[in-house]
Amino acid sequence: MSIVLDQSTVLVTGANRGLGKAFTEALVAAGATVYAGARDPGSVTTPGATPVRLDVSDDASVAELAARLGDVTVVVNNAGIGRSGSLLSTPSLDGFREELETNTLGPLRTTRAFAPVLAANGGGAIVNVLSALSWATSPTLAGYSASKAAAWSLTNVTRGELRDQGTLVVGVHVGFLDTDMAADVEGPKLAPAELVRQVLEALQQGEEEVLGDDTSRFVKSVLSGPPAHLVV
Repeated sequence: MSIVLDQSTVLVTGANRGLGKAFTEALVAAGATVYAGARDPGSVTTPGATPVRLDVSDDASVAELAARLGDVTVVVNNAGIGRSGSLLSTPSLDGFREELETNTLGPLRTTRAFAPVLAANGGGAIVNVLSALSWATSPTLAGYSASKAAAWSLTNVTRGELRDQGTLVVGVHVGFLDTDMAADVEGPKLAPAELVRQVLEALQQGEEEVLGDDTSRFVKSVLSGPPAHLVV
């Protein structure tokens, strides 16, 4: 199913900064009606977007918003967090729990809440922002990798369950983006606007996966090789 952007009403989660802000700006420019979700709606600064309060880690927040926004046809599950550290040696698992709540259960909450809305509006689309670290891992980003790996599996589950209602489900993989989250990372970083361009093109063409950069394309290419190749 292809998506006509200037006839779409889009909810972007984590829309106040980084990649979410880039999604919001590009969608407004494309003529879409955009709800910009953030824990603090006052932090949304994109002209033309409607700020809405949303905490994807809170069941009630997601359910309340879905009950109000009955016109949504596309959901962009962008909100995410990263906590550094080893899952085996870090004294507390609290950081990992936070990553799971936001990176894994967050997209699941919004999908469960908005799937009936999308069905009522003809099917629409769900975009899940994943990572090349859905498939590979690093000892310093172990929790983030695990949470994104689970989100990738849930993306596949969602795609299967929502196919009959005509909902396009797009999984987006990328290495590091030039955002605050990766400010301390050395090496190549993709501009958020470039990834957004690819995702919007995929929506328009009805494609189910976006491999946004050389890193994500390489990591996917070695999935069938030795497991050691997936630890960096």
